[in-house]
Amino acid sequence: MKKFFMLAIATVATLVFLGCGVAQVYNVNGNAINANKQATLEDVQKAITRAGGGLGWIMKKVSENEMQGTLMLRKHVAVVSIKHTTQDYSINYVSSTNLDYSPTENTIHSNYNGWIQNLNKAIQVQLGLL
Repeated sequence: MKKFFMLAIATVATLVFLGCGVAQVYNVNGNAINANKQATLEDVQKAITRAGGGLGWIMKKVSENEMQGTLMLRKHVAVVSIKHTTQDYSINYVSSTNLDYSPTENTIHSNYNGWIQNLNKAIQVQLGLL
């Protein structure tokens, strides 16, 4: 019984350790904008701002075709560039703090990829409401 208990603890610890690992940086490139009407750049920017704001991202307009998103969770910070036109958009890694980013291997804490996937889905939903 004691061996079984120790084996169970070791298995759970291994799964937790693997779940908190690093992964390749996830970027979204050239995602098509599927809106109910012809979207303007202002429409796209508003959709990106609403999508990010709903998930805790701080969105800032950098230029006519680029927004910068910053997510701060406890001691972790992720910064992305969201370049967009009226036809498509891309979300790309810019910088991070306390997310174990490795520029040589292009890896980062696996939670980052989940945040980007959630942001991408939220942007798609907001664009779909146009």
